[in-house]
Amino acid sequence: MTKRIALATSAELAGLHPDDRPLLDALRAHDLEPVVEVWTDPSVDWSAYDAVLLRTVWDYFQLYAEFTEWLAQLDKADVPVLNDTGLVRWNSDKQYLLELRERGVSIVPSQVAAGALLREVVAGLTGRQIVIKPTVSGNALHTVRGVAGSPELEQTLADLPDLVYLVQPFVPEIQSEGEWSLLFFDGEFSHAVVKRPADGDYRVQESYGGQTALTDPPAAVLEGARAALTASGPAPVYARVDGVVVNHRFLLMEIELIEPSLFFQQSPAAVHKLAAAVAGRL
Repeated sequence: MTKRIALATSAELAGLHPDDRPLLDALRAHDLEPVVEVWTDPSVDWSAYDAVLLRTVWDYFQLYAEFTEWLAQLDKADVPVLNDTGLVRWNSDKQYLLELRERGVSIVPSQVAAGALLREVVAGLTGRQIVIKPTVSGNALHTVRGVAGSPELEQTLADLPDLVYLVQPFVPEIQSEGEWSLLFFDGEFSHAVVKRPADGDYRVQESYGGQTALTDPPAAVLEGARAALTASGPAPVYARVDGVVVNHRFLLMEIELIEPSLFFQQSPAAVHKLAAAVAGRL
């Protein structure tokens, strides 16, 4: 019998993001019946599906308590989730970066701080350009850049919500060389892009004017991304490894295992790789 798979998305993208729409036909070609469902819709009977594929749940970090409860409901209903819910929970908080560092992965230097400790950490970096971002966030929400100890950054800190934050040095190579995103399906490398911010900015997301181009990664970049993915555990169905090259070394910025853009527009053939990986898990 044809297996039914729900493609979970956000209410804002109830019709699925254009980059993901080719995935529907690709899944059908593997004898799967895909149905797009909004993850926050209480009327959906998730147990009616053979699996749930997380795609553009781009609001999960804004509804974090609801999201983790939804994952628990899927677990209780014994509905397979791609990627696995345990992996998704681990990946939803960027503190996993420190865990990967302990496993030998080269990351952008990072400290975790909350409340009064955030000001203490920032004070210890006085005079340096830094970036502060919540450990649970996306699309650069509540992410700020400034000079530690400057009045401007002090005012910005006062305006930030009471969350747990990562504090990192600003990496100028993001502006000069761009940020790498390498895509893997079932642990196998598929394609890579370089994302560059708009002039004068440091955020590479399209919503801030960033540009993306398909690019073959150098061997050192691919090796660094593979090492980071291996350190995260068993191969997920899909993964995006983001990083930057500093002094000829790949430094991990994030491993995206929940709802990343997979850049099918830049590499249309890759959609069939994901469809095959999904079918192989079912």
